[in-house]
Amino acid sequence: MARIRLENISKSFGSHVAVDKLDLDVADGEFFVLLGPTGAGKTTTLRMIAGLEKPTEGAIHINQVNVNDWGPAERDVALVLQQYSLYPRLTVRDNLAFPLRSRIRKMSEADIGKRIDYASKTLRITHLLDRKTDRLSGGEMQRVSIGRAIVREPQVFLMDEPLSALDAKLRESLRSELKDLQMRLGATFIFVTHDQVEAMTMGDRIAVLNKGRIVQVGTPRDVYSNPRDTFVASFVGSPAINLLPGSLAGDLASVAQAFQMPITRSAAVEGPVTFGIRPEDVEVAAGAPNEARIHDVENHGIEKIVTLRVGDNLMRAAVPARVEVKVEEAVRFNWNPDKVMLFDARTGLNLRHQAA
Repeated sequence: MARIRLENISKSFGSHVAVDKLDLDVADGEFFVLLGPTGAGKTTTLRMIAGLEKPTEGAIHINQVNVNDWGPAERDVALVLQQYSLYPRLTVRDNLAFPLRSRIRKMSEADIGKRIDYASKTLRITHLLDRKTDRLSGGEMQRVSIGRAIVREPQVFLMDEPLSALDAKLRESLRSELKDLQMRLGATFIFVTHDQVEAMTMGDRIAVLNKGRIVQVGTPRDVYSNPRDTFVASFVGSPAINLLPGSLAGDLASVAQAFQMPITRSAAVEGPVTFGIRPEDVEVAAGAPNEARIHDVENHGIEKIVTLRVGDNLMRAAVPARVEVKVEEAVRFNWNPDKVMLFDARTGLNLRHQAA
């Protein structure tokens, strides 16, 4: 397989800078996720790795070799897109065989058959081989698209939001299957998504992009529990983190003159800050030190996400599904002082990172 290294990569389209001085190192055999909102530069980065776009500046290395001047075929990468890119009048078998019958590969029909057999068994689509692709479901078509990549046995699999057009239940199923496939192949996967659930459940490491730049790279656990700034904190995690303006005096947090709570200090700071606390670290319980009113209740089945109103502030808390609450009810709440994050009120930077 392959190690991918991007060195000071930039890409401009006229006056628009899509990717700005990006450095990245993806290990051989790693499932690496590029995560960010629409327009962050994820797809452009993937297309440059694939050879479909040429960087304005910087270098792309595959296995220590600069491939800036190589075309897509020379790079030996496979690209799987959100759109399935299948030939509707051909059978699944012929779609899988198509990339292997080029004059460049010169493969025998016996070898082509072996690769189709392996890919179809791996993806559990053997029973579909003689069916035309225009008669397949969305999930079946995406499996065939991935199969077309597998039969090529590329150095790198590049995937651009391949699950986003599928329904929620099918996305969940294919997330698990893709991760299992990557582990069995031992392949290098670079996966683009705007869905933080996909990133957290599939990636060995995640790069969070915003406006063409990498904000943070780390394991899903690192990015979730120690976000570099308020952008990463709010983008990663569902339900979203609570970000509350306030000030810090000693070990006491004052939130916009609405309530005070203790915290475990992680940085030496006084004055205005933004407090970050995940909903699962906010407790609604009788006898807790502060009062709020229920502003909204979302039933998620296994739990409820309760929005608390404290003065002019709204704060989400995750509570067990069995807890009975109703809108405008007065409740008591607390938070875990060890889990409160501190962000610079002006820059948004996590003060733990700033101190480091």
